[in-house]
Amino acid sequence: MKICVIGLGSMGKRRIKLLKTFFNNLTIIGIDNDVERVKSAADEYAINCYPALSDVPQKPDCAFVCTSPQFHASIIRECLENNLHVFSEINLIDDLYDENIRSAKQKGKVLFLSSTPLYKEEMRIIDNRIKRNGKPCAYQYHVGQYLPDWHPWDNLEKFFVSNKKTNGCRELLAIELPWIGNVFGRIKNVHAVKAKLTNLKLDFPDTCLIQIEHSNGTIGSLAVDVVSRQAVRKLEIFNEDLYIRWGGTPETLYEKDIVSGELKQIPAGEYIHEKGYSESINEYAYMKEIEDFFEAINGKKPLYSFEKDKEILKIIDEIENGAVI
Repeated sequence: MKICVIGLGSMGKRRIKLLKTFFNNLTIIGIDNDVERVKSAADEYAINCYPALSDVPQKPDCAFVCTSPQFHASIIRECLENNLHVFSEINLIDDLYDENIRSAKQKGKVLFLSSTPLYKEEMRIIDNRIKRNGKPCAYQYHVGQYLPDWHPWDNLEKFFVSNKKTNGCRELLAIELPWIGNVFGRIKNVHAVKAKLTNLKLDFPDTCLIQIEHSNGTIGSLAVDVVSRQAVRKLEIFNEDLYIRWGGTPETLYEKDIVSGELKQIPAGEYIHEKGYSESINEYAYMKEIEDFFEAINGKKPLYSFEKDKEILKIIDEIENGAVI
């Protein structure tokens, strides 16, 4: 299979590394119009690179769209026009969703959207525990990290998470809400309180506290921020028969044994960490969703979709606009 990775920044390089490490019989090419990124990727991964999809001499079978989110829509459209299966990183905005969904269906191509937490073993375990318990619960969840620490090697002003339309808090919500809705049930109501707590030159709130009501009676409190100087991903789930605690990595998943009163660690699968990223970033989950993309090409239904994401982005819009839904 011939694969083009469009966008050779940090996410493009991550996908290339995973493709080369965990998958066989692939020909990988890179696409980027930035000369420095092209040189870096070509040198590091020994791949051929081109400035545009139209410059590739032999048509690929599929594309990984790894540019900044504001460019995804038109790139995805171009890929579908060239009859490629498409793997897209999170989009944050729903530009051309209906058109690209329709085009993919008409051409019989897979249009796959990344939602990495759905592939974490911890999420699967938590989901099983909650469904086995069978009762509404409550949860408190905090996800945050100081924005300049996300990609300290990049100029923050040029990094998409500093742009109001694709801001860092919005990205955190787009990452977390899909698995939250999958595990705790359909999101029925949200109410958000926002603030700006940093002196960073941002034109959006850097802290958001959200109360969430799910259709099955579960309630939650979600805090997302780009303020915390300690990268944090901390979750507590509870009802009278259940207590689960998670600190963002497989070894930090614990459950209270209600009979013995002991807090017990739950084995939660494989963990692969990439230097330079927060400890809560598990490369194994990124690998598993690539695997799911290839299985989707062979007919398997993926865990997430553009259709589902359209609903999530609608909720995020309402949170940002300050409305209750």
